[in-house]
Amino acid sequence: MGLVALWLLAGVLAVRQAAAVLRLPPDERLTDLETWIGHQGVLHVSGSLYDGDSFTGTPFSGLVLKPLTQAAEQSLGVAWTFGTLLLVVVLGLVVARSLPGPVSRRTSLIAAPLAISLLVLSLPVRNTFTLGQTSIIPVLLVVLTVLPRTSGRQAGVLIGVAAALQPSLLLFAVVLWLIGRRRAAALAGATFAVCTALAWAAMPRDSWTYWGHHIGGFGLGAPADSLANQSLHGLLLRIGLEGPAELALLTVLAVVVAVIGLRRAVRYARDGQLLLAAAITGSVALAVSPTSWQHQQLWILLAVVGRVGRRGSDRLVWPVLVVLAMSLNRTALLPDIEILGHIGYNAPLLAALAAACLVPFLSRTSPRWDDPEPTPVAEPARSRFAWVPLLRVLKRPLSRPNLMLELMLIRVGYFAYSWIRGHAPDERSVAEGHGDQVLTLEGWLHIDIEHWFNAIVADTGWLKDWMNWYYSTFHFLIPLSLLGWLYLRRPATYRWARTPLAFATLLALVGFWLYPLAPPRLMGLGYVDTAHGPQDLDNPDFGALTKLSNQYAAMPSLHVGWSLWCGVVIAIVAPYVWAKVLGILYPLLTTAVIVGTANHYVLDAIGGAVIVTAGFALQYVFLGVGGARTRRRHRCRRRWAPRSPGPEGWSRVWYGSAAGSTTPPRPGRRTGQGAVSPPKRGLGLALSGMTSGSSVVRRGRKGVKMR
Repeated sequence: MGLVALWLLAGVLAVRQAAAVLRLPPDERLTDLETWIGHQGVLHVSGSLYDGDSFTGTPFSGLVLKPLTQAAEQSLGVAWTFGTLLLVVVLGLVVARSLPGPVSRRTSLIAAPLAISLLVLSLPVRNTFTLGQTSIIPVLLVVLTVLPRTSGRQAGVLIGVAAALQPSLLLFAVVLWLIGRRRAAALAGATFAVCTALAWAAMPRDSWTYWGHHIGGFGLGAPADSLANQSLHGLLLRIGLEGPAELALLTVLAVVVAVIGLRRAVRYARDGQLLLAAAITGSVALAVSPTSWQHQQLWILLAVVGRVGRRGSDRLVWPVLVVLAMSLNRTALLPDIEILGHIGYNAPLLAALAAACLVPFLSRTSPRWDDPEPTPVAEPARSRFAWVPLLRVLKRPLSRPNLMLELMLIRVGYFAYSWIRGHAPDERSVAEGHGDQVLTLEGWLHIDIEHWFNAIVADTGWLKDWMNWYYSTFHFLIPLSLLGWLYLRRPATYRWARTPLAFATLLALVGFWLYPLAPPRLMGLGYVDTAHGPQDLDNPDFGALTKLSNQYAAMPSLHVGWSLWCGVVIAIVAPYVWAKVLGILYPLLTTAVIVGTANHYVLDAIGGAVIVTAGFALQYVFLGVGGARTRRRHRCRRRWAPRSPGPEGWSRVWYGSAAGSTTPPRPGRRTGQGAVSPPKRGLGLALSGMTSGSSVVRRGRKGVKMR
C-alpha cells in the first residue's frame, strides 16, 4: 500500500508540473525556447543563435535541434513539455538502479518513485520545465554510464556527447582517466571533438561566436554577477571583485576545488559509489564553470546518495539539507537577516562546494556503512486505555536529536506556517462579520471586556509601552528559550513536548483558514491599536500593515496557545514551586496583553487554549504517555547498574537494543524467579559488577557507569 501511494504521489507531482507549464500564457511559457524559436520552426533560418545573447547552449545543441525546424510552435511546446517529463522519469529510474549496493529490497522498491518525486520538486527541474531548457539530457547521458552493464566504450561516447552539450562535463573524462579507464577517457575526448567539429562545419559563424568570442559560453545569458549564476565566478563578482584580481583568485580557487573534488570523486568511484562520484564531479563542474544557471544544478541533488554520519540520527541531515537547498527559495531556507541572506542567496553554490570538497561521505568498507550507532529508544508507555497509543510501531527516542536537522525543520515549518497564514482568506466583509459574531457571543456570555480594558491600557503610558514590548518581543523569547533549555537538558522531554506544539500550530492554521476574523483594532468601533497606531479603515489594505501578514488570522490566538504550552511544560519539568506558579501565570499574563492591545478577543484566547489542549490530547492518543517522566524513570535505571541480561538481571535495553525497554524490578517485587532486590551500594555493588564480567568506572550523582 505504501509503495502504491509513493508511485501515485510521483505521478501526481509529475502531471502537476507539466500542467503548470502548459497553463501559462504563451509569452510566459518556455521563455528560453521562445527566444530562439522561429516563425516556421525551432531555429532561426537566418542570423546567429547568439545575436541576442539569449541562447546559452553550445552550437552542437542547436545542431541537434535542427530536425525540429518544421514543427509548429504550439505543438512544439506540448511535445517539449511531455518530452522533458519523460526524461525526468527515465532519469529517476536510472538513478534508482545506480544506487551503491548492497541495497535492501525495501530500498530498491521505494527508490524509483522517491527519486522521481524529488526530481520533479527540485528547482533545477522546475526551472528546466518553465524555460524549455535541455539541461536534463547531459545529466541523463552521464548517469547512464554508472549502470552496471554500461561498457567502457559506451561510457566514453555518452560522456563525449554530454560534454559537447555542456563543455564543463569534460571533467568526467578526467575522472575516467584517473580511475584507470583511459580508453574510455580518450574516446570521450574524441567524441567531444567530433561533435564540436561537426557543429563547426554546419554552423561556422555560430561556432566562432561561442568558442572564439565568448570562450565557451563566457558572457552569454544573464549578467555573470546575477544571483542566477551559482558559480565561483559569479560569487566573486557579487562580493565586489573584478578585473585581473578576480580572474587570478578565480583561477586559484577553481584549481583547488577541482583537485580536491576530483580526488574525492576518484576515491568514491574506486569504492563502488559511482553515482556519488558522478554527483561530486558534476558539483565541481558547476563551481568552476564561468556560469552555472539554476537549470544546470541537478548534480547537487544527486549527492543525496552519499551516506554521512556514524549515528543513525545523523544520516538524514545531509539529504534533508540538499533537498531543501534544491527545492526551496532563499526566504524559505533562512530568515530575512542580512548576514544569513548571503548564505541563502548562495545556497546552491555552497551545497555544491560542500558535496565536492567537504562532506565526509562514508566508504562502503566502513563498519558504519550498514550499521550506524543506534539511537536509544523506549517502547511506547502503557496507558489506562488498551487502544492508546495508536502508533505503537513508533518507539520513543531518548537521545538528543541532531541540532542541524532540528533547526532546518523548525525554519521550514515556520516558513510554511507563515505562508499558509498569509494566504488564508482575508476578505474584509467576512472577517468583520465574524467579528460581530464574536462580540455578540461575548456580550451574551458577559465577557466582552475588550473595549474597557483597551481604554485603560491606552490611557496608561507605562502600561501601554510595556504591553507593546511584551506583545512584539518578549512573547517570542519564552517559547524559544524553553525549547533550547529542553533540548540541552532534557532531550527526551524535548521530543515529547514539541509534538503537541506542532499539532496545536497546525490546528491554528485550520482555524485561520476556516474562520477569518477581524481583531478588535480593525473593527472601527473605537478600539486603540497601541502597537501599530491608528489604521486607515477607508483603505481596503489598511495601509502597509497588511502587506506584512494576514491581519485576519486572529482565531485562535497562538500567542495564548504557545504561552499555555510553555506554562504546561514548565509546570511539569520545573523543580521549584515558584517556577511552576510562574509557568501557570504566563498564559494568563499573555491573555491580558493581547486583549489590552486590541489584537484579540477573549474568545480568541479560549480558542488558543482549546487547540493546545487538543495538541496534548493528540500526542497522547497517537504516541502515548511517558515523555515528561522519562528522565526520572531512566535515571533510576542507570542508578542500578545492569548485569548481563538474564532471568535475574536487569536488561541493558535502555541503551537501545532491539528487545525494547524494561523497568528494573523494585525491591521485593515478585518476578518469575522470586523476590528480587536491587544490588547493594558500595562494596556489594562493586563485587556484583566483577562477578558479572563488568567493571565499575565511575559512580556520581547520576548513578554508576559500567563498561
